[in-house]
Amino acid sequence: MRKQKDIETGRLLVAEGLISEETLSKALEIQQEFPEKRLGEILVEMGISEEIVLQVLSKKLNIEYVERDSFPETPPVELSLEFMKNNLVVPLELHNGTLSVAMADPEDTEVIDTLKASLDLNIKPYIASRNTIMEYLDRLSKLRSTMVSEIVVDIEEEEELTEELNHLKGMAQDKGVVKLVDVLIENAVNQRASDIHIEPEESILRVRYRIDGILYDREFLPKRMQPAITSRIKLLSQMNIAERRLPQDGRIKGTFGGRPIDIRVSTIPTIYGESIVMRLLDKETSFLTLEELGMDPETLKKYESLIHKPYGMILITGPTGSGKTTTLYASLDRINSPDKKIITIEEPVEYLMKGINQIQVKPKIGLTFASGLRHIVRQDPDVIMVGEIRDLETAGIAIHAALTGHLIFSTLHTNDAPGAMTRLMDMGVENYLVSSTLIGVVAQRLVRRICNSCKTEYRIPSELKKELRINTDILWRGKGCEECSNTGYRGRIGIFELLVVNDEIRNMIMAKATSRELREKAISLGMKTLRQDGIEKVMKGITTSDEVLRVTQQDVE
Repeated sequence: MRKQKDIETGRLLVAEGLISEETLSKALEIQQEFPEKRLGEILVEMGISEEIVLQVLSKKLNIEYVERDSFPETPPVELSLEFMKNNLVVPLELHNGTLSVAMADPEDTEVIDTLKASLDLNIKPYIASRNTIMEYLDRLSKLRSTMVSEIVVDIEEEEELTEELNHLKGMAQDKGVVKLVDVLIENAVNQRASDIHIEPEESILRVRYRIDGILYDREFLPKRMQPAITSRIKLLSQMNIAERRLPQDGRIKGTFGGRPIDIRVSTIPTIYGESIVMRLLDKETSFLTLEELGMDPETLKKYESLIHKPYGMILITGPTGSGKTTTLYASLDRINSPDKKIITIEEPVEYLMKGINQIQVKPKIGLTFASGLRHIVRQDPDVIMVGEIRDLETAGIAIHAALTGHLIFSTLHTNDAPGAMTRLMDMGVENYLVSSTLIGVVAQRLVRRICNSCKTEYRIPSELKKELRINTDILWRGKGCEECSNTGYRGRIGIFELLVVNDEIRNMIMAKATSRELREKAISLGMKTLRQDGIEKVMKGITTSDEVLRVTQQDVE
């Protein structure tokens, strides 16, 4: 239909003697290659005057042609600039329920119908050139200040969302939904879950609990309950319940299962709706001591000597969820005393510690690890804990603080202890600064403990003996019972790798040794690796070989 109209327009231009048959044929050939373009647009690109083309089209369609001086100073109705620019349309005059509009393509019935429906007005189209419309809209864009535009958009969106918002709030406050969400949280608390995952799928809403580091399916809810459950959780965590396009973060404080629980909530949009993760922090559960973490006496003695040094940097490394923050809290608790000023900057502050100044990172207002650390060093601290070193700026400030007489604790994401040194240098920290400030690195993982209620012996195969390099024929595992929800495990413990930076290691850092070279040297100097520490715990019946093999890599030969 559109192509036929373009041909009719072209024939009219030929009849008027404004273009030749050859020009029309060429333009139609180009249109076949670029079907999204109108014939008039192609002819203008070929050098034909746009005004002449539009005047002929005006005569053919019996639609009046308007020039720039017919455009108003400001449009008589409020339309978004984006809509006007995308559709090349400008409101001219509103009179007796009819809105006159200038259009580059007055045959675009979709735009006309959209204006009719959204404004509830009759629409009278006029023809205007593309350039005239664009010049007018550019001027209009400059006249509208950014602040005014944002206010208008906010008002429009608020009006559109009011009805939906009230509906979502109503669902979130339904007694059944309130009870269901409470039960999901209480069950997670009672089952010792650290996280609740609420994941929308095509036809169901899946609920999983992370217990002792492993995810387990717990509920499969009807898909129709998704909006109500999501709205309830977002309402509790003070999120915008009408915003579904962007990730959000929030927090819930309440009593669940008879205990005060602090819950960090995170949402992200997925193709089937918003996925929610709730991190449970039990306020009645005190953080662990260094002894309870799982360090063997020899490693603990070496680590104790490091954390009581007056200055330098100590790093805790490992993947997300490996217990790094717990080790940091236990370390600070061990050295906390009235004669020391300790300041932390964290994201988030997970546990409140008496006698320690704790700062929550707030990137939205500019309080990042780097900016916060810059101000902390002016507070005359003895010890500083930085939740994570993520970039060169934070690393540089932390190293400078260590050089000027402060003891610095922080974390990095690396696979092993020697990898922390090369990671810092990869960030851009000079090797001489790393060797001057770093005094120790701890790499760690969490492994599940064998359930004591169903712990049993079993004979291990020869292949496993060879892989673990052990001589015993008997190890332990959990059969599964009611106490451990038939998993065979209950609770977790850390396995550790401590690298103490001595003169030999410093010289290797200065020589820019590789991570593997540093690892080999550290092992030769007596460093117990993650795999070795894990195997010792396997031999003592604390964990299983499957757990250690799951979280560690083969040691250097």
